[in-house]
Amino acid sequence: MTFADAVRDEPGGVTIAVRVTPRASRSKITGIYEDPDGARVKIALAAPPVDGKANDALLAFMADVLGVPRSTVTLVAGDTSRSKRLRVAGILARDVCALLDRR
Repeated sequence: MTFADAVRDEPGGVTIAVRVTPRASRSKITGIYEDPDGARVKIALAAPPVDGKANDALLAFMADVLGVPRSTVTLVAGDTSRSKRLRVAGILARDVCALLDRR
């Protein structure tokens, strides 16, 4: 599986399926997580899963990784789950995959 399996083009942007592990030593992309529903980008986050801190950290981290403004990254599913779906406006799936491959 590759990052392309977790990233989908949509009108005006992309959706990215992710699997989050909170309370890591530092925030980083650790690879691909194979879920029964499909592939997910596996992300370790330094933030704890308390009061939405991990979700906020995830959105800021992905904005930084993708080089887009934080306001273009939104959480569309999985608010309280480790499996989440993000929407990033104004970017193509092929560009997201290229940026994730460099990490």
